[in-house]
Order: sequence, then structure tokens, then C-alpha cells
Amino acid sequence: MSKVIEMRYALAAIMLTGSIGTAGANDFPETRNSLSLEPIGTYATGVFDGSAAEIAAFDPTTKRVFVVNAEANAVDVLDIRNPRRLTLLFSIEMAPYGTVTNSVDVDRNVVAIAVENEVKTDPGRAVFFNVNGRYLSDVTVGALPDMLTFTPNGRKLLVANEGEPDDTYTVDPEGSVSIVDLRGNVRALSQRQVTTANFRRFNRADIDPDIRIFGPGASVAQDLEPEYIAISQDSRAAWVSLQESNALALLDIEAGRIDKLIALGFKDHSQARNALDASNEDGGINIESWPIRGMYQPDAIAAYSTRGESYIVTANEGDARDYDGFSEETTVGELVLDPAVFPDAAELQLPENLGVLTTTTATGDANNNGVFEEIYAFGARSFSIRDARGKLIYDSGVEFERITARLLPDEFNSDNTENDSFDDRSDAKGPEPEGVDIGRAFGRQYAFIGLERVGGIMVYDISDPRDVRFVDYVNNRDFDGDAEAGTAGDLGPEGVLFISSGDSPINVPLLIVANEVSGTTTVFRINREQD
Repeated sequence: MSKVIEMRYALAAIMLTGSIGTAGANDFPETRNSLSLEPIGTYATGVFDGSAAEIAAFDPTTKRVFVVNAEANAVDVLDIRNPRRLTLLFSIEMAPYGTVTNSVDVDRNVVAIAVENEVKTDPGRAVFFNVNGRYLSDVTVGALPDMLTFTPNGRKLLVANEGEPDDTYTVDPEGSVSIVDLRGNVRALSQRQVTTANFRRFNRADIDPDIRIFGPGASVAQDLEPEYIAISQDSRAAWVSLQESNALALLDIEAGRIDKLIALGFKDHSQARNALDASNEDGGINIESWPIRGMYQPDAIAAYSTRGESYIVTANEGDARDYDGFSEETTVGELVLDPAVFPDAAELQLPENLGVLTTTTATGDANNNGVFEEIYAFGARSFSIRDARGKLIYDSGVEFERITARLLPDEFNSDNTENDSFDDRSDAKGPEPEGVDIGRAFGRQYAFIGLERVGGIMVYDISDPRDVRFVDYVNNRDFDGDAEAGTAGDLGPEGVLFISSGDSPINVPLLIVANEVSGTTTVFRINREQD
């Protein structure tokens, strides 16, 4: 029996027995069982662990999906007119323009692709094609363009230039957002139509101390590394995730200016609702409260509006700076803990408790004396909803680990590169939520969150951001298969893309998931459940 079917029966059994709760940390989250996901078609590149399917974009006119194949430095173009039988039409080769393809988006028959320079610290490019793969134009953008997206009105393209340092940490370009003005003929684009929104104005500003600025010798502008962009429905504002710094930036698109930096704060894992399994050496599933602060550090973010207010949905993956020239990574067992704060330090630092949990040396030592007053974890193992000013409205707390522990007890916190890896990721970022998209279906608003490690998609009803309900979890992974042989199903969901019923080739909403490790792109049919 497939894991998808097993989990559907397990979830139904839980609901019928009335064991879903809302208060205690040991309870299954309250469920609004309004829809379900059904995998109906997959395209497989046959490439294992090579990033052969990362980010997906959809053209509703041609019913084509454009998928970043970083292993081939290309974008694969799939025909999904029959979503049960995905067909590779052709690939857009990116070698003439750069070394690594990072992102793709499509709007009004124009495909935009972000590609980084052979020297990743040098400026990259945004390259434009039509939907048939014919080259139109290209412009230079910032170093390491990691993500790009069209504004809803189609007039601008925004590019998140991460600006990572080189491995020696001796060359560290500034992070920035490139704004490409597309009004006019895309074939005639020039560099004059590119505006760079940088962070230099914050170099001498008093910024929130909770925004992590810690790269060796780096200015604020160098240390802030844009990861992902979400845009308001009116195309006037954008929010930019600054993952390593645990922050968001607010961008005024028309002015071409970063207006504000927003610290995301920290998650209190000592509270029962924020419990976690912190060790892969504890012999099982042990979701407990610990004296840890979680850094939200979102990867993908998305925006939506309800009742006239904008909200930001974040997938709280977590990420560390780990280079030959500088690394913040260590384990709790390697820290010197302040005995006044942690009188039970010896117990906490046992491998079966917190000793093997990955942590940072860059945060937690307030007076820089080598003794740590606080312990921080990368990521929050959750998704969050924030208002337009960054205030936390909702966080899923411990639910991702509770749900996977209940539905996949033998595969809890597995790694994404091999089966038989039970509990392997508990000492790092757990299920590691990475991708997110938002869509409206059957009169409700939903968030779809991909779990990079154990795999699968979490579905939540976010119609009311103050009354969020878990809806479904589906995992198209075969835990009895061989990952390297390509028989383990979908591994490492990276890009998550919602398609509305109006745009869908079969007139029902779909979800496209690009899976980085298995190199597969899978189409899920979104089914309405009967009350």
C-alpha cells in the first residue's frame, strides 16, 4: 500500500475516533477536512540528488510547466495538457548565459530565468524567452540571482540577488533586489531598465539587534542575502526573505528602494506548543520542550490578502553560513554553557538530549566571552503567517512533527537521500519546511507547504489567519523503494506551485511539486472533500 493511501486511512481513523485535539502539545491538530491531494502524474528526469527539478512555473495559455533543471543548467518544458501523462517538450539551455540556473517564472507568454555567473560573486543575468524557448533579451543583475518573480500586473520583474561570499569568505558581494521594468518591448530591453535596490542605507543605521549581522568583516549590505520575494496584489510592495539574518525586507517597488528591515524574532521551544525532537541519538520519537530559541529563517514566502489586509506566509526552513573561510555551525555539546543560566548543562549536553543538535556560535553569546547564555536552533520546523508589518499572527508550532510522527511513525524525520533513515534529521532542522504556495479553491484560501526532508506536502486552511486549520498531509514517497535507483518516489520537494481551476487543463485545481533529490515533477489533483 502506498504511503499516500496509508496516510489517508490513518487520518480518517484519527478523525473518526475523535482524537484530534486543540490544546495539549500531544494532541493531533484540529482539522478542517475540506480538501485532499491526489498524485496523478509524474515526470522523472532519472537524475538522483542532482537538483534536476527545483522550481516550477506554469503558463496557462500553453498548459506548459517550466522546471529548473540545475544539473543540466537548463529549464525543462513539460506539457501537462494531460496531467496524468507529463511529456518533456524541450529544454531551454542556459550555458550561453551562465553556469547555474536558479529560478524561473512565466507571465503573459514571457519566460524569465535567473542564472548565476561562473564566478558566483560576480553579477548574474535575468534572461528572457518566449514560451517556445526563443531567446528575447537579457539583462545583468546582482551576484547570485537566486529567485525571480513577475509582479501581478506584469510590469516588473523582481530578482533576489543573494550575494553569497566565496568559500574563503574573502570576496563578499552585496545582496540586492533587481527591478526590471518590462513596460515596452521585452526584445528591446536595455540595462537602463534595471534598478538595483540595495541595503547600503542601513550600513550606518541603527537596526534591530535581533537581525543577525555576523559575517566576518561584512557590512550590513554585504551580510543581508535576499532569498525569496513575495509581492502584494497591487504590485506596489514586496517582502524579501533574508534567511541567514532571520529577517524580512520591505521593498517599495515603484521607488526602487528598501524601506524597512523587519526582525522575525525567535521561537520559544521551552513552550509545549513549540516542542521538538532535538536528537537523532535518543532511540525514537521524543518530541519535548527544551530551553532553545528557534530562528525562523524562512526560505520561500508567499503573500495573500483577505478582508483588505495583506499577510505573508513563510516556510521556516533555517539555514547556516558554513564555508571553509567561516562557519557558524557547531553542536550544543560543543558550546560552553553559562552555569548560571544552565545549571543542568551536563545533562542537557548528553547526545540523547541536546548534545548533537546543530546550533550556532554567532548568536547566544551576548558579551562575546565564549560562554553562551542562550541556545539557538536553525529554522522553526513550522510555517508562519505575519501581517504586512511582520508581526507574527500564527505559527504552526509543533504540528509538523506531531503530524508526521502520527502518520509516519517508522519514517519520522527521515533524510531525503535514503530510506531507512528514521530520526536522522532530528538533530538538524527536522522535517525542514522549504517551499510554499497559496491558492484559493472551493471558496477557501489554502497554504501548501513542502517538507524537504521527510517529504510530502502539508495543507492548511488560512482563510482566516487567526483561525488556521490543518487540512491534509500527503507524501508521494515510497519508503520501501531504493532512492538511488529511482524507485522511492518523490524526494526533497523544493518548488511548490498552485494552479487554479480556471487555469487548469482539467478544470480542477492542481498542485505542481518539483522534487530536488528525486529529480521528479509531480502533479497533484486537489479534490474537494464532502462534509
